[in-house]
Amino acid sequence: MDTLLPGADALFEQAACGLLLTDADGLILRANATLRGWLGYEEDELAGKLRMPELLTMGARLFHHTHCLPMLQASGAVGEIQIALCHRDGRRLPVLVNIVRCLQAGCVVDQWAVFQSADRHAYERELLAARRTAEAASSAHERAEARLQLLNTQLSAADRRKDEFLATLSHELRNPLAPMRNALDVMQLKEDRGNAPAPDGRLLQAFDRQLRHLTHLVDDLMEVSRIAQGRMQLRRAPVELGLLVEGALQDLAGALRNARHTLRQDLAGPPLLVDGDATRLTQVIVNLLNNAIKYTPDGGVIELRLRSRAGIAELTVRDSGIGIPASKLESVFDMFSQLEPALDRAKGGLGIGLALVRGIVELHGGGIQAASAGPGQGSEFTVRLPLLDAAPCTTDAPAEQDAQAGGAGLPEAMRVLVVDDNLDAAEALTMALGMYGCDTRMAHTAQSALALTPNFVPDAVLLDIGLPDLNGYELARRLRKLPGGAALKVIATTGWGQDKDRQRAFEAGCDHHLTKPIDVESLRGLLGQRSCA
Repeated sequence: MDTLLPGADALFEQAACGLLLTDADGLILRANATLRGWLGYEEDELAGKLRMPELLTMGARLFHHTHCLPMLQASGAVGEIQIALCHRDGRRLPVLVNIVRCLQAGCVVDQWAVFQSADRHAYERELLAARRTAEAASSAHERAEARLQLLNTQLSAADRRKDEFLATLSHELRNPLAPMRNALDVMQLKEDRGNAPAPDGRLLQAFDRQLRHLTHLVDDLMEVSRIAQGRMQLRRAPVELGLLVEGALQDLAGALRNARHTLRQDLAGPPLLVDGDATRLTQVIVNLLNNAIKYTPDGGVIELRLRSRAGIAELTVRDSGIGIPASKLESVFDMFSQLEPALDRAKGGLGIGLALVRGIVELHGGGIQAASAGPGQGSEFTVRLPLLDAAPCTTDAPAEQDAQAGGAGLPEAMRVLVVDDNLDAAEALTMALGMYGCDTRMAHTAQSALALTPNFVPDAVLLDIGLPDLNGYELARRLRKLPGGAALKVIATTGWGQDKDRQRAFEAGCDHHLTKPIDVESLRGLLGQRSCA
């Protein structure tokens, strides 16, 4: 190992710094190869020939004379002095110098250690630049994190406001639907019993069909987040597509006439059954026909074809309208997508119709395709749905819709208390229950319901949640505490229809939760049940 180490002389000559010996007057006695290489001198040009101050710049020479020499005389050492040496060609060499004065063989000598400072300064500048870059990046990262956190907070708040808005909107829309539903039930009951002149049956059917359709669409408002997450619920049952198409055409007959369109139908053939949600599939058909009507200039041609092919039902809607550019044939199904030439014709539509259509069709296990020869050449949309197998699929309709199967009839003169601050809704529901032989009373506040209950002794209470004094949950709790309250059948009838609203109703002591507008037959089934679900 010792053979690998250089000797003392080699260490001196090849040291990583410049090494120099001078006498007390500054005469150079020896300079190592490192320093000679930096300054451009040979060994015999320095030793015994030049004094160290001659290698210094004018400023460094003055500093050496006024500061270094006095310090060497006083303390025998000078540390980390920044000066400049002169290369033999005149260039300056910035250096750091350490000087130690000592005695060697009875003579005073100065030992110099010289370090180049140019590289050091460059390195320091790089370090400083790197630090500034890192600090800037860190600051930018912190600002980005803060902005991201702010955006997340804003998005969370917006999402929460959206949910609250949809729930409130759904509730407000259900309020006018409730008396309409109940009034229609009364009209139909009176017609069945011959107690009133019968209105046009077609009007009743249209009223009933559109009211149910609107009710389902209002329910969709509560499912927006589930739609976005791919969790839309379908009320499946065997559905005959031809009947849905005919119903959609009846609904849009007025729009077709007003636009003076010619309708060509090809609906011949055997019934085509699919396992689907009739309301959702009707929404698909109506949406496609509506688009054809809107985006076809007045007096155009709309073709509707329904056929089967290899176990698949195909519904095609073709128009002679504005057409679709080839580049838009796929994006036309994206959310909020609209064709620029159709903006005026669309009259402010949100561009969600075809996105919903595709989502509904795909949930049914089908697909939809758009075709067009180009702008001004019309459009064609083809929906494909799997035909129903021989064994019909079961329906997963909500339990409250199937409740009517749970009771064969109402007990004679059943006493029912209807609590609702909407006077029209309460009166219409009371009239409908009266048609079934119920003894009914109305209350429009929670306090009046509590005051009425001990004397009326109802068998069942139908209570709204949004009451002006106490909410329906608190009313349910107080009703349960009254004498005989444990045996009451308490049914929440409300426009608040989210899962959390149902859970709150059950926790408050309600036996059932029905969302407005209430189907009287479903309500009749719940009232007729011997025990609560």
